[in-house]
Amino acid sequence: MNNEPVRIPPAKTLRGELLVPPDKSVSHRAALSALLSETETTIHNYLPAADTLATLDAVKTFGAKTSLQDTTARVTGVGLQEPPEPRDIIDARNSGTLIRIILGIATGFGNFACFTGDESLRGRPMRRVVGPLGEMGAEIRGAGGGEYLPLAVLGNGGGLRGGEHRIPVASAQVKSCILFAGLMADGLVTVVEPGRSRDHTERLLRACGVDVTVEELPGGAGRVGLEPPERLEVPAEIRVPGDISSAAFWVAAALVVPGSEVRIRGVGLNPTRTGFLDILRRMGAEVEVGGVAEGISGEPVGELLVRHSVLRGARVGAEDVPGAVDELPLLALLGAFAEGETVLEGAGELRVKETDRVSAVCEEFGRVGVEIEERKDGFVVAGTGGVRGGRANSRGDHRLAMGLAVAGLASREGVEVGDMGAAAVSYPDFLRHLEEISCW
Repeated sequence: MNNEPVRIPPAKTLRGELLVPPDKSVSHRAALSALLSETETTIHNYLPAADTLATLDAVKTFGAKTSLQDTTARVTGVGLQEPPEPRDIIDARNSGTLIRIILGIATGFGNFACFTGDESLRGRPMRRVVGPLGEMGAEIRGAGGGEYLPLAVLGNGGGLRGGEHRIPVASAQVKSCILFAGLMADGLVTVVEPGRSRDHTERLLRACGVDVTVEELPGGAGRVGLEPPERLEVPAEIRVPGDISSAAFWVAAALVVPGSEVRIRGVGLNPTRTGFLDILRRMGAEVEVGGVAEGISGEPVGELLVRHSVLRGARVGAEDVPGAVDELPLLALLGAFAEGETVLEGAGELRVKETDRVSAVCEEFGRVGVEIEERKDGFVVAGTGGVRGGRANSRGDHRLAMGLAVAGLASREGVEVGDMGAAAVSYPDFLRHLEEISCW
């Protein structure tokens, strides 16, 4: 893909089967776990996209041996005990997941390390991980008093302290940062979060032989803890499931394009990632789940069968956000096809993604005919029966690019998407798959 505008015409219907790209969250964590192993790990179905390629480069900078052929990555790590000092700056590029988790690993290693990212990532908040790591004994300096990249871990020879950390917002990135750092702490490390965030890290660390405990607390809160192991026993082979966040675009497309039926095979169905499906069912969507089995990394995998459905508006609140945070922008499109209003609230986290996604979604979907009103922590969409079409821009946000393309398929006049190339961050074959299932 390039950065030229791409026009997506209306589709008569959508038909076919798809294998969506490998899960980005699991790909990141598999490579980062392999960095902490002393033996080679083969990661099958690794996502070869911009964010996860940055992760392979990062673990290589930390001393790991890496290779990637098609979607098979091999990583031989440096272990937990005597890691080498990185000899170059680690560039996380656009990946919030990478920078936040690898900061935890770097502080656990206890060596000097420098980190940066692209312009977008340098504007995203880092205090949410710098603060807890400082409480564990890490010394970190950075722009804005440690709020922004670039950041430097000064190194203290390791020696992180165990203890409990209460985080104000349910965040898998923050939780994972603390847990990865906790692998090299001097005792039990626990994280208490106010809601349930995605649990890929907990599942994978258990598969690596780590004693991980999960406890439900009153009010929907949860506590996750781990005992630092002597070594990480990463499985010799890990298979990454298909990314449900990528599948969500085809789910939404099939729901709103008349006569559609789309089957998505081999997709990850981790219950902390399927909140979007729960929201869709409340809206009357016809989505069938089948063939679910658990892989070696603890991730459930199955298939989705989606058919065009008559939708009704719904309220989506703060309790829904952690399990559907990446898919929430699609509610702007789905709400336009639903009967009544669709209200999203409690989603302030969207304002600190690749873009301010609340503002960007409202403005760009508004350009193609969605009647949408921006709110402080979400938006309200009026169900009008469809969208007109027009011109809009992804603003460099991969999820907005794909969401606008789906709007084009369902529109009356088509949508011209500026900077469609942003989709390559997580879904390099997006336009090819769009062509494969679209009947014009």
